[in-house]
Amino acid sequence: MIRTAFVLAGLALGLSAVTAQSNPIAERQQAMKAIGAATREGAAIAKGDVPFDAAKAQAVFKTYADAAKKVPGLFPDNSKTGETTASPKIWEDQAGFKAAFAKFEADAAAGAAVTSLDGFRPAFGAATKNCGTCHEAYRVKK
Repeated sequence: MIRTAFVLAGLALGLSAVTAQSNPIAERQQAMKAIGAATREGAAIAKGDVPFDAAKAQAVFKTYADAAKKVPGLFPDNSKTGETTASPKIWEDQAGFKAAFAKFEADAAAGAAVTSLDGFRPAFGAATKNCGTCHEAYRVKK
């Protein structure tokens, strides 16, 4: 189940690169879906719903790091409107937006070498805290 979810998340990122190259909104939405899938998997690990597996835990952080590198570049000026919940603040505060993703990437990198559940839980918490912080500042609530 977990392996399937990670494969699907990886495929979603890969397919989005092919099918949405000229559609940054679709591409960033696919990246966010991959982050969401990884977060669900990570939450299951952190809660103890599934046994800790270092490779699976590290895959969560790899998904985060890959997305953190990619997503900030998916907000060109021509993608301000359309089917998106991206806040105008993204374009008004590019430095802050990019800094938020740099922190997310750093937290993901810090968690990438976890080898135990005791190490995973705080690293996962630190990484996922970035999601709420960024969404609060840079996403329009539906």
